[in-house]
Amino acid sequence: MSDSADLGPREAMEYDVVVVGAGPAGLAAAIRLKQLNPETTVVVVEKGSEVGAHILSGAVIDPIGLDRLLPEWREAPDRPLVTPVVEDHFYYFGPSGGVRLPNFGMPKLMSNHGNFVGSLGNVCRWLAVQAEALGVEIYPGFAAAEVLYDDKGAVAGIATGDMGVGRDGKPKPGFTRGMELRGKYTLFAEGARGSLTKILVSRFKLDEGREPQKYGIGLKELWQIDPARHVPGRVQHSFGWPLDWKTGGGSFLYHLENNQVVVGFVVHLNYTNPNLSPFDEFQRFKHHPLIAPTFEGAKRIAYGARAITEGGYQSVPKLSFPGGALIGCSAGLVNVPRIKGSHNAVLSGMLAAEHLTEALAAGREHDEILSYENAWRGSEIGRDLAKVRNVKPLWSKLGLWGGVALGGLDMHMNERLGFSLFGTLKHGKPDYATLDPIAKAKPIRYPKPDGRLSFDKLSSVFLSATNHEEDQPVHLKLKDPSVPVERNLPLYGEPARLYCPAAVYEVVYGDEAAKKDPRFVINAQNCVHCKTCDIKDPAQNINWTTPEGGGGPNYPNM
Repeated sequence: MSDSADLGPREAMEYDVVVVGAGPAGLAAAIRLKQLNPETTVVVVEKGSEVGAHILSGAVIDPIGLDRLLPEWREAPDRPLVTPVVEDHFYYFGPSGGVRLPNFGMPKLMSNHGNFVGSLGNVCRWLAVQAEALGVEIYPGFAAAEVLYDDKGAVAGIATGDMGVGRDGKPKPGFTRGMELRGKYTLFAEGARGSLTKILVSRFKLDEGREPQKYGIGLKELWQIDPARHVPGRVQHSFGWPLDWKTGGGSFLYHLENNQVVVGFVVHLNYTNPNLSPFDEFQRFKHHPLIAPTFEGAKRIAYGARAITEGGYQSVPKLSFPGGALIGCSAGLVNVPRIKGSHNAVLSGMLAAEHLTEALAAGREHDEILSYENAWRGSEIGRDLAKVRNVKPLWSKLGLWGGVALGGLDMHMNERLGFSLFGTLKHGKPDYATLDPIAKAKPIRYPKPDGRLSFDKLSSVFLSATNHEEDQPVHLKLKDPSVPVERNLPLYGEPARLYCPAAVYEVVYGDEAAKKDPRFVINAQNCVHCKTCDIKDPAQNINWTTPEGGGGPNYPNM
């Protein structure tokens, strides 16, 4: 039991391993721990209202992780992936057309044959069933809000957030104190830019000697389309329009089962123009003549957005610290050119579980599992990321054409000869430091949404089924409330109103016509938990913290 402020004591539960996040990494770790020793006690805490509610991915899934974790998954009658990739298309888009790139010229690792098109949310729901069958306790709807430490400073577990706290910080009727989930070891699988992971990286200096982490924002929609236009297993990627040659990003269009497709767009968050809106670039993209016909007579079903780690090999922080470790996208294990991270997430969860099991068998607890940190670069994860480590920095430095050409050459060299002409390139600036002043930036005029192919932010947020209890403390915290209006607005036009894909941030004027008396408004109830504001704010003034458990989006099968 422990006391905190005036809210009373918290109950505590003890486990061998506490896992934060029921994504592919966290669930794989829990399953592997139980496979290796059924007596190990494992709990998984998940801030979404159910497992999968906050999972957002393309997703073309490399099954290597599932094959290692649960080799018989393909024979399961309820298997979560049923649509293998049958067509693999790569395009360069201009404003009015496109050029298909020949598959034979692409690096082998870019091929998607052997992969599956599906819903990563449904994969996680299926994994949760397998985990619970092994005796793992899973608690959805509870946000891990605080890291707990022992008297030596080692991580000793987490505390979930209190439920029923009003906007004024005082308990409301029905208030429930959070729980302490204490473990001999704690694994953090929060996804990109996890709120507790950020604290741990700073506290234990896990990014020391590493390149800054880089990010993108991925936006995605699920559509029901005309059966005549549906090709199950077709996978299409593009780069180019509507982005200019200096701005990194690209698209995906995947045909699932049941006459459904997912369409999405990724913008690298090192973009320089403060007038750019990733959401509006995505909406504009769907009007391209090679994309729009797919959606004739179609219906949009769901929408979501999420930050993606893009730093890769040279940006992965130290993964171990006293009492725990980072896994999955908390560790930054996404292969950027392949737009894939779930396979490495599963593999990292398994790898961490194997090293934790050895430590527990030796009677250890709350120490550092350095063997996990020392093992990942020599594993399949490290080999996967090393081959593509220069693609992102080349694109960032040289732009579209030079970056794609030399990045492709570098992947070929790594694949065929096992080395790179470039060594390991650096990323340079963190994403928050890349914006040009608005006075020097090119204006961007986005067309109005037509309500058929393109839509506004609020109608999109509605399709994400996002919900927060309105009378709760705002989870998007400003370190200095004066910064948005006094610094960001004159310098950058306050870019939060544009980079946020959910209309959370607004600048409202007392005199709209004269643009006088501006104030910064945070519509926290719209937040889809993408974390872009925490990453891209040029003043690093916005701190994303966990809202009340169960809040946020409720994605059906994204």
